[in-house]
Formats: sequence, C-alpha cells, structure tokens
Amino acid sequence: MAYVDFSIDPLLVHDRAPRHDDVDAAPAGLSALEWSVVALARRDRLSSLSRPGAVSIALGAVFGGRRHSPHLADPRLEALRRMAVLSWHRGRAVSADELAAFLDAGFSPAQYRALLTSIAAARSRRGMHA
Repeated sequence: MAYVDFSIDPLLVHDRAPRHDDVDAAPAGLSALEWSVVALARRDRLSSLSRPGAVSIALGAVFGGRRHSPHLADPRLEALRRMAVLSWHRGRAVSADELAAFLDAGFSPAQYRALLTSIAAARSRRGMHA
C-alpha cells in the first residue's frame, strides 16, 4: 500500500490538475454536519471501512448476528467518514487512493488539512499518540 508524502502539496497527489479558480473557491472548513461525521468517526474501527465477506454474511444469517453497518447513505459524507476513521487511527499515513477518493468526493485539500489539524489537536488533548 502506498502512503502519501506530506512534504509535497496534496494537490499533486491527485490525478487531476487543479484549475486556478478551483483553488480560490475551495472552502477551507467543514460544515456542522461534516464535523459531526468526523466526531462520530472517532469511535469507528478500521474494520468498519471494509465490506463484510461472504463467510461473515453467511455466519450472521445462520447465527442471527446483528450486523452493524456504519456506512453512510450519502457518498460524500461516507468519503469524509472513511478519511476521518483513517485519520483518527493512522494520522497522516493514509493511502494515495484514499486521499484521491476524498478529493473526488468534492472535498478540497484545505478541508483535508483542516480535518487533520482538528484530529491532531483532539488526539494531543486526549494524550493519544499521532
């Protein structure tokens, strides 16, 4: 799995070249709803990012296990949740593919930096290691 080198601009990791007006018009923060997704994602495990396999589904059907699916119906918010879960657990060590999916969902590099800054601050307040 490839990881992003943050000594370079995250825009360069993304496969489309930004237009000048894209960069100027891009919001730097997240909405209240988006921040609530980030806060809720703190409790999600990394395993919540993967789809259950056939065996897991079959065992759940046989034994009646309740399957909790934290995936959000809104694809944009799900992309944010995925990035937040990864950032809560791995800090800046996210794959280039995940970053590209986040940017493709309509988020800007400035929003990604705001997300990372917020999570890093929360982690340091709670004594978590980054």
